[in-house]
Amino acid sequence: MSCDARSRTSRRDRELIVHSSPCGSVSRQSFTHSPVQLLAISGSLRALSSNTALLRVAAEVAPSDVHITLYDGMAALPHFNPDDDVEVPPPAVLDLRGRVGSADGVLVCSPEYAHGVPGSLKNLFDWLVASVEFPFKPVALINASSMATHAHASLVETLTTMNANVVRDACVTIPVARDEMDPTGAITNTAIRDQVRRMLDVFTQEIRALTQ
Repeated sequence: MSCDARSRTSRRDRELIVHSSPCGSVSRQSFTHSPVQLLAISGSLRALSSNTALLRVAAEVAPSDVHITLYDGMAALPHFNPDDDVEVPPPAVLDLRGRVGSADGVLVCSPEYAHGVPGSLKNLFDWLVASVEFPFKPVALINASSMATHAHASLVETLTTMNANVVRDACVTIPVARDEMDPTGAITNTAIRDQVRRMLDVFTQEIRALTQ
């Protein structure tokens, strides 16, 4: 088991709390969880992207024991070149891999361009192919358009090939129309926010079940 795997396991270990009665007998047992850490990756670089907006909703509606960090370094990643994927890769790649390694799971929300995954997102995953941080990582896919079926299928194929643990029950389509975002890119639609919350519940339950 790698050092990263050991740290993730210890971080999620449950703490057993035992409450004793005055006479010394055990009266109650409860378990506490360390927070689940999720890394959210948007496949769009647009400032007012519906994909990024959905991931921001996820961060807003997440329960207190689920922490979501939105990755903002995709534009800074260099074009993938195997010659540069050496013992010490470029700094932006080291940062990406470190964030993936410290996360308990990854949320991905991507648009579809010309029936495919945006090149910037594919470039990001190319930098993770040979990494030790990504294999077996739980991943959930959020689709912001019911028409974006080709990109979704392509992502599932790519991530499965990379040995990611794609949690199918947490992969959902939550369509977001342009008029459902305000001028700042925020989504206040209650139905959409509820769907995102339910997806997070399924995903985090699966992540916790993997450690039992």
